[in-house]
Amino acid sequence: MALSSLFPADAGEAPPIPAARSDSTGHPRRPLLIWVRTGTAHVRIDGDAVFHLTAGHGTWIPAAGWNHRAISTEPGTVAFPLWLHPGADGPPETTRFQVPHGWQDWLIQHFNLQVTPLIGHGYFQDAITDLFGRPRVHPPAPTAGETAPFTPPELPRAAGARAVAEELIRDPAIDLAVEQWAIRALSSPRTLRRDFLAGTGLTFEQWRLRNRLIAAVEFLAAGFDVDQVAARVGFASRNGFTRAFKRQYGPTPHDFSRKLAASSAHVDLTPRATLARQTDELMGMVRGDGSFAASSDLLPAARTPRHANDMHVLSWIYRGSGYLDIGESRYERHRGVATWIPAGLKHITGLRENSISLPLGSATTADLRLAEPLQVRFSPAWDDYLMHCSISARSGLHPDDYDPRHILDLFAEQVATQRALSVPMPAHPRARAAALDYLRHIDISRESAAFDVPAEVHRAFRDETGMTFARWRYGARMRIARDLLVGGAKPSAVARRVGYAHLPAFSTAFTRLHGLSPREFQERERVSLEARTPDPR
Repeated sequence: MALSSLFPADAGEAPPIPAARSDSTGHPRRPLLIWVRTGTAHVRIDGDAVFHLTAGHGTWIPAAGWNHRAISTEPGTVAFPLWLHPGADGPPETTRFQVPHGWQDWLIQHFNLQVTPLIGHGYFQDAITDLFGRPRVHPPAPTAGETAPFTPPELPRAAGARAVAEELIRDPAIDLAVEQWAIRALSSPRTLRRDFLAGTGLTFEQWRLRNRLIAAVEFLAAGFDVDQVAARVGFASRNGFTRAFKRQYGPTPHDFSRKLAASSAHVDLTPRATLARQTDELMGMVRGDGSFAASSDLLPAARTPRHANDMHVLSWIYRGSGYLDIGESRYERHRGVATWIPAGLKHITGLRENSISLPLGSATTADLRLAEPLQVRFSPAWDDYLMHCSISARSGLHPDDYDPRHILDLFAEQVATQRALSVPMPAHPRARAAALDYLRHIDISRESAAFDVPAEVHRAFRDETGMTFARWRYGARMRIARDLLVGGAKPSAVARRVGYAHLPAFSTAFTRLHGLSPREFQERERVSLEARTPDPR
């Protein structure tokens, strides 16, 4: 189904992009590539200014030969940091390069692949299953712990364990002990192990091995040789990799590669294999050896595993289109649409070919009450600002005063309307449709006594909510008005937003319900908030 936003037409003017900073403190030593889409960035290595980068330029910093790296950006800058696999075959020295125009979206997609746990499904799994001579497994999926041979294991639900699993999906070769992962996840080893077993039916070690072996199948199908695959998925030796692969699948990795090469099966690359291939091509760009050319197919169709989040997650379609599956419902996602995905609901997010989405942030259930997806469409003029939001949320390159909750400000009106649904809603289909239609068009002044709906709708409102339709509309308007005032909107703007043509009429209606004028209510809430906020000193 198509999911329309409550206020889809105009998200206003994008805010200015602030300066940002990042450094390598507390991070493992890995190669770094930073590319500037717009503005100016500065890269320092061991305290010395090394590169000043402007739009269209990037720099490669190998893992060796430095102790500390720092990145800073000027206001208005969008710069993408890409942390690459330690084995990336780049130049041995820090290298500056220019990004051809046709590769800019390709690099944005590369960033997306690094920060989003997308997986390959469909044709890839069917083709690989056929090659192994095993029966295909189609939904409904096996229960936890009984994953089909070529299906990635389910993601844990607990936030810390899920963050660990997502990082291992992006880079299966990371070889940290549970104790080290627990520190990074702000958890304890016991809790991390428990969360993996409870959420997936697999121990941490079983989950990591399953993930590594599935990644190995993907990389072998992409044409990497056995030694390369063993290193990319985290095995210390070819022999150890071969034993584990044979125990899980039957043939050795070498036999599988030969069978794949001899077959006529078409095997689409998964996003993880695509990322590995693109990393190799990216090194060609850095070296300037002319071995790369802009690709017309940026991203194969992909989707996440079915999972539920502890927090509401915001995802934006920058290019192409995608979908969100919750239960039996499919919600379409188009270019420019940002979607809040509700916490606690098992879902799949998918992308079609040549499409790119970026995660913009998340919100707790205390910050946002959300029972169903919420969408807003942003114009292309917002692209740079939304990319800045994604980079800030997922890379560590962000403003000094970065507040993850700032993303809620972009949805203030939509969130206010969503909260208005806490006003009792009728179950009667036509009455509920009238209620939702009113919320979508609440900024239009329509206050005739009858409101153009059938008599059965009026009866349904009285019977199911205890209010007349007129009284229900009044309650919804005041609920939205309260939220917008608390968010700092001017009373005159709030009046227009909830359908009052004149501020005095809105003030009279608001005061009648609350005993305070809109300005008095706003001041009271401001003082109350300051009293609840701890002194940072």
